[in-house]
Amino acid sequence: MRKVILGVAVSLDGFIEGPNGEYDWCFTDQDYGMSDFFKRMDAIFMGRKSYELTKKLEGPNPWKGMATYVFSNTMKETADKDVTILAGDIRKEITSLKQEKGKDIWLFGGAELTTFFINEALVDELWIAVHPILLGSGKPLFQHIDGRKKLKLVEHKTYSTGLVSLCYQPA
Repeated sequence: MRKVILGVAVSLDGFIEGPNGEYDWCFTDQDYGMSDFFKRMDAIFMGRKSYELTKKLEGPNPWKGMATYVFSNTMKETADKDVTILAGDIRKEITSLKQEKGKDIWLFGGAELTTFFINEALVDELWIAVHPILLGSGKPLFQHIDGRKKLKLVEHKTYSTGLVSLCYQPA
């Protein structure tokens, strides 16, 4: 069965965006394990806001060729042929997609979608790149989580820049 893997960069104080939606604080000076991460994936889940943000990004698209699933109750269609819009009973859709043959699925964001996946126990791994910076404010990674969620550390790597990559699975 395919896994859903939350893969995200976070500041040391727990933010995925700065106070103005910026992510210029994310390290890009080396690979940080991203090449190996992408080799495991053939699909990506994201919310509408994240999808619209990625459409504005310059440079290479790291998930080009991956099946892209956008969760939205407002967006009805897109011009991108590799994009499928999901709405309604998304738990059923996710469970079905996890049963299909293929590689793992990257849960890219955003915060509301991440909360849903965590609260519904649909995340199989959390791959978090902790950047050694305090943003002070912004959008927190975890919001409105229903109760405690115990995790076990299954992998970690520390880089010379101070970035720490952590991989957890539900305990």
